[in-house]
Amino acid sequence: MDFDMNDVSDQDLVTQWINNAAVAHNATEKLEYLHKLQEVLIRKSPQLLQKFLPSILNFTTDKNGDVKKALVGFIEELCKVRESLLPKVMLTLHMLLCDESIAVQKRVIQALITIYRRTLAWMCKASYVTEEMENAWRQLSAIKLEIANMIDSDNDGIRTSSVKFLECVVLLQTYPDQAENNKPNDFSLDDVPLTLKIARRRKLEEEANTLFELLLKFHGSPHISSANLLTCLGVVTNIAKNRAEFMSRVVSAIESLYNNLPPTLTTTQVNSVRKKLKTELSGLIKHPAAYEFVEKLTPMLTDLGYSQQEISKMVPKAEERRKYCKRTLSMESLQIYNKKPRLDPQIDFDNDTNDSEPQSLQEINEQFVMENFTLDKAVQLIFSSINKLPTTMPFEFSKEYSKFVDSGRVGQVEILAKILATQMTEASVSPPGKFFMKKNEEVKPPEKEIEEDKDEKEKLQKKERAKVPRIKTLKLSEITKPLEKDAKEKLLISSITRLLSADKTAAKCLYQKLITTIAACFSPTVRQTVLTFLLADLRTHVDLALAWLFEEYSILQGFSRVPPLRKDTKLDKSYNTLLCTFINVSTNDSVVFSRLLLEAPLVTDEALEKLHQLCREEKKCTWALTLLRDLTVRKPPKQLMFLNALLSYTTYESNAIRDCAIAHVLELHQRPDLKLVIEEFARMNLEFLKLQRPPESLCGFSQGRLKSETWGDDFIKACLLPYISLLPANESLIHDLAKVYVQTGANIKRIILRLLESPIRSMGMDSPELLKLVEECPKGSETLVTRVIHVLTDKGPPSTQLVQRVRDLYHTRVSDVRFLIPVLNGLSKKEVIAALPKLIKLNPVVVREVFNRLLGLHGDSPITPTELLVALHLIDSTKADLKTIIKATSMCLQEKQVFTQEVLAVVLQQLMDQTPLPTLLMRTVIQALGSYPRLSGFVMNILQRLILKQVWKQKVVWEGFIKCCQRTKPQSFAVLMQLPPPQLSDALAICPELKEPLKEHLMNFTEGQRTHIPLTVQEIIMGSYTQPPPAVPPPVGSLTEETTLTETGGPQATEPLPPGMD
Repeated sequence: MDFDMNDVSDQDLVTQWINNAAVAHNATEKLEYLHKLQEVLIRKSPQLLQKFLPSILNFTTDKNGDVKKALVGFIEELCKVRESLLPKVMLTLHMLLCDESIAVQKRVIQALITIYRRTLAWMCKASYVTEEMENAWRQLSAIKLEIANMIDSDNDGIRTSSVKFLECVVLLQTYPDQAENNKPNDFSLDDVPLTLKIARRRKLEEEANTLFELLLKFHGSPHISSANLLTCLGVVTNIAKNRAEFMSRVVSAIESLYNNLPPTLTTTQVNSVRKKLKTELSGLIKHPAAYEFVEKLTPMLTDLGYSQQEISKMVPKAEERRKYCKRTLSMESLQIYNKKPRLDPQIDFDNDTNDSEPQSLQEINEQFVMENFTLDKAVQLIFSSINKLPTTMPFEFSKEYSKFVDSGRVGQVEILAKILATQMTEASVSPPGKFFMKKNEEVKPPEKEIEEDKDEKEKLQKKERAKVPRIKTLKLSEITKPLEKDAKEKLLISSITRLLSADKTAAKCLYQKLITTIAACFSPTVRQTVLTFLLADLRTHVDLALAWLFEEYSILQGFSRVPPLRKDTKLDKSYNTLLCTFINVSTNDSVVFSRLLLEAPLVTDEALEKLHQLCREEKKCTWALTLLRDLTVRKPPKQLMFLNALLSYTTYESNAIRDCAIAHVLELHQRPDLKLVIEEFARMNLEFLKLQRPPESLCGFSQGRLKSETWGDDFIKACLLPYISLLPANESLIHDLAKVYVQTGANIKRIILRLLESPIRSMGMDSPELLKLVEECPKGSETLVTRVIHVLTDKGPPSTQLVQRVRDLYHTRVSDVRFLIPVLNGLSKKEVIAALPKLIKLNPVVVREVFNRLLGLHGDSPITPTELLVALHLIDSTKADLKTIIKATSMCLQEKQVFTQEVLAVVLQQLMDQTPLPTLLMRTVIQALGSYPRLSGFVMNILQRLILKQVWKQKVVWEGFIKCCQRTKPQSFAVLMQLPPPQLSDALAICPELKEPLKEHLMNFTEGQRTHIPLTVQEIIMGSYTQPPPAVPPPVGSLTEETTLTETGGPQATEPLPPGMD
């Protein structure tokens, strides 16, 4: 688009740039547009900011980190021009601070250094505080807290930026040093109005002190990185230079750092830190407020390479100190905020040497204590004041004492002398001859002392010094002799033994602290004495044992100073040895063993190995694995280590150990933070089944089994059980199991099908994942899916959803009729009858299960027993051979509880109504008659009906008819004699065994009875029947004998009598 830039207004230009930036796909283009927008909106036309700011802030959601960083820069510049827009950008800044990009977070923290200063100054200058300003300050306070927490971030750069931000907050929220020349635009706590309700001075100052303590804690951290340490060192020294009230704490922190550099630093990093220390200390000692700490700073500077002459040049001159002290004393803030006066009221304003300067009360007391303080007097002081000590340690003493511990100078006579001299000064006590002089000097104003003549001062000093009495120092070496080493050792052990056997009910905590400190700090002999005492009854002294472990751990981690007697020992080995000693003694005491591991500050690898040994013992595995589970939950730093240890026993060879471990793993699986790890372990073991041989991870001493080249049942179960046990908790895992099932061998598949029953029952047939598996049925997993369906329907009828999915699967993808067997009870009668030809072709065991389901043994059936047996007889021979149908019908008839006499009578009746007659009709008649002989009369009726249906026209049925007659003789003789002569002759020819009995039966007839039997039939039975020649048609009009007999009403020889006409 071509146009003249001069013809377009700034508003239109900004609108176009915002639109172009929004649709630009390249980050470079977006950055170019943002820089243009920043130049126009902030420099050229700031009046448009109010309108277009929301559109600019929309770039917060951009995915590119450089765009977000450019947006932060825009907001930073915006706050310098229009402070009234600060409330509108606070939420955006908070969102960007929580961004995933580390670079964006660092840029936000850097910008907030300026924004925080501007916001605080803006609110302090406002005539009144609006609700919008209050919300902005609340949001900014939340951001400040979040940045303070970022000092523990995993990223080194974020920690560095957070330290710089906290430096800014501390300087802004504390009172300035009035003795220094403040910068023109500098801001401090003095600029905060007393009427500002949302940010009170006291709260701001307390917050600054808290953040400063956080900086010092971070500065003294034993695991701080080199870059963070260099930054933090510069920050705390800069705070001390600008805020003299922090000078003492900064000097103590630097002294502690100097004596205990972090052990994680390399040699190069240590050199860098020492160079930084040299630079910062040389700048710090030049500050007038650091003069009273020259004694502490001088040894460090000397060790870092400065000569004594160079240090003397850096120390502020007396004139500078005098001016600084004048300004300090004239500060009204000292009276306003009721700060404590200096312990030393004597201030030196002269530039004379130390020999000519008058000594202060503090110095005189220090000198007196140094000259007279002896070991004997120290013991007397302790015994005289020990009864007056409070039961709990005062907080002030703990705080002061920790400083001396951190500095590494505990036990030095100089420190003790300074502490005692301070107490004497506070109590206005001095050596003889010095008290009144000191008091008079305190009354004199500093201005008058400056004007006094030097000669008078020298005379006064000589008189004062003359009054100081000389006290001879008591030296123990002159009046005592050192004890022999054995005697010392014996006395020490005796005292320790008495202490151990003392009554500790009164002050249990103090007793524990005393014993553990002695055990941790003294010689190996003392340690062994305490250890022997504890091991004698560890259950009673388990609290003391744990306290000792914590004492050792604090020394190991650097929380406590390393005792002088143990500087040459390996601290980690000492802790491990002590813990393992306690554990080895308590292996048979589950309570003590569990407490030791659960409450110990650190569980070492050797201790964990001892726990592994207990887990492999079946008698102790129950509580040992329970302890392993508790360690997983209660020891987050090593949670994964304990969890992996517990998971390793889910594949162990022993069933008892494996089942117990799996039960605990299932409990832990309910925790969201452990769920994924447990499932990945189970999935990994499941994938092993695809390998040609078992992996080595399942073999060896840790798993309790030897290496094998083939997949045995034990290896297969070890891989399967952890995974299958998780199925009820996470049903979606069934799909991965189906995929692995397809790729395994027959033996593995067999065990999978066997182990699957219990979890599938727990899941239930309403499980969406199981229904999904049935619906999808991966290729090759048909047997698995069939087994799943069988298990689901074994104890109850199938659900409608399951039946529908199996039906769809059978009709669309898998035509294997075995899928229908579990859901037969849910199909319609028509579907069951249609599937019967395929079902009866299956294995006899499967066919029997089919009939059990259809006969109602597993619930309601869609088909009755009568309909089932009739349907079997009516199966088309093209769909199933006759032999298969015979086996099926025989199997049904074996269920006599179902196929009773009445049921069979109904079946036979329905079969008789079929046209043509079923092939297996007579076979079923014979079987029914064999099972229920009382059906003989009913069978005779059937045989008579069969004659009317011309049974001889169906060969198989005819043969069955003859066999039935043979088996039912003599009842069947009446039926046989009703057969037409040709069929009777054929029947006797097929079964000759019937001829003689039938002949005897006929011979028993009377003459009257025989008249009802056709002559032809009698002849056939008697054997005198001859086959007549082919009949010649008679001439028309002539009558044959038979016709005559018929017409005259005589008997007709060719047609049998009706049944029952005997």
